[in-house]
Amino acid sequence: MRGFLASSIGVTCAAALALPLTPPAVAATARPAPGAEAATSAALSAGPSARRESTAGSTQSLPLVPLTRDRAVDGPAAQGLARRTVRPFSLVGVVWDDPAAELHGRVQIRTREVATGVWSGWQDVETHNADHAADPDTEEGADGRLRGATAPLWVGASNGVELRVVPEGAEPVPEGTGTAPEGTGTAPKGTDPAPAGADPAPDKTPTGGTSTATDGTAAAAPAAAAPLPTGLRLELVDPGEAAPQDETLGAARPGALQPETADAVAGSTVNADVAALSAAEIPALGRAETERELLTLRGSELTAAQKAKPYIGPRPRIVTRRGWGANERWRESRFVYTSKVKAAFVHHTATGSKYTCAQAPSVIRGIYRYHVVSMGWRDIGYNFLVDKCGNIYEGRAGGVAKAVLGAHTRGFNTNSMGVAVLGSYGSTKPSKSALKAVARLTAWKLGLYGANPRGKTYLTSGGGNLYRKGKNVRLNVISGHRDGFSTECPGLQLYRKLGSARSTAARYQGR
Repeated sequence: MRGFLASSIGVTCAAALALPLTPPAVAATARPAPGAEAATSAALSAGPSARRESTAGSTQSLPLVPLTRDRAVDGPAAQGLARRTVRPFSLVGVVWDDPAAELHGRVQIRTREVATGVWSGWQDVETHNADHAADPDTEEGADGRLRGATAPLWVGASNGVELRVVPEGAEPVPEGTGTAPEGTGTAPKGTDPAPAGADPAPDKTPTGGTSTATDGTAAAAPAAAAPLPTGLRLELVDPGEAAPQDETLGAARPGALQPETADAVAGSTVNADVAALSAAEIPALGRAETERELLTLRGSELTAAQKAKPYIGPRPRIVTRRGWGANERWRESRFVYTSKVKAAFVHHTATGSKYTCAQAPSVIRGIYRYHVVSMGWRDIGYNFLVDKCGNIYEGRAGGVAKAVLGAHTRGFNTNSMGVAVLGSYGSTKPSKSALKAVARLTAWKLGLYGANPRGKTYLTSGGGNLYRKGKNVRLNVISGHRDGFSTECPGLQLYRKLGSARSTAARYQGR
């Protein structure tokens, strides 16, 4: 796979100019490494302007320990963490050393809410997450800083946690089993213990082991337990607070103590062809305005027929990275592009649907930090995200109108885009607002590249568990993640709605 790279250095020097759609290649620059350094705060101290362009945030990275002291137990031991008080966090996930290793087992967590002091019940964390990744044998896909990981789970503002990871086929973990910090079972020094009467409810969910058939006889014994990956750690992510967006910021705002950081200016400049510099959102356009913009952006590549009758949906309102509070210092400085956008893959983030639309920017900041700091990616993997209220958010940096190479559909990131709906949609139905937003976004972005949302296209596989590397695969122009990789994503309930999204997007294009 070949990508086109662009440096943020060049765009910083020309902050008022738009970048070409396929910038030339340049060398890579460093990004934050995952690991122990992730536990430090990312708060900025470079003055009011710098603080406004980004947000504070932190990641607590806690190594897991065996949850049984019985050394006579055969097979791999369950791992986890006993109930404890920790610094506030809102999003969780589990990572491990080898990104190629799979976690065969069950990951469950319960957390204590900051506002009430009440513990949640056990919640499952999606363990199969390797399908959301860069393509194999690519620079990003082979980066030595990558780590294996579960999907992140949004739990809301919390300050207590308990975790268990049970290998597939292993015996369930008895309640109360585990190792507390320093073997005391007490809260860490300097923090408040859990409120009286706030213990979690007894667990009633089986986690493995033998079971009983409906006729009362013992069911067949499970297969031998699979070993867990090495280096398991619990990541507790505080996404930080969004900075106020009451001023338009530039490379040197009058009265600012410091100029904008190079990465912040670059991240905004790549959208200069569709929005004002440092805009918190890209406004919606009508059909006529969108068609004129298409001629400006891609006029030299359009045929006479396309110029006479362009099939493109009106540009929707898009919240920029500045709008949702992205800390541009976390990602790599460069932007990576592919040739065109021939298809859109629809995903769910599997972060759970217990968020409000006001919390959506925080959820996105949490996913972004988890992807970059915990998993070692160059940036958030999705090109766009959509919340349950139908708000559309810019994802991976590089320009919303450009063909930015994402890390969303392993094997099919080239010449495609990834749209992730915030939430989990295996059993929960997506909102009508979210589905409309997916249709509006794809009608516009696919229209920029002449793609018909109801059509078919061919993509070359970069390698995955459905198609070998190099195979030319015929796919829907709007596909679900599971069409390119064997996965549950985007959840059955969302996947069932993609036919409607295709028809609606085509209608928005005027087809």
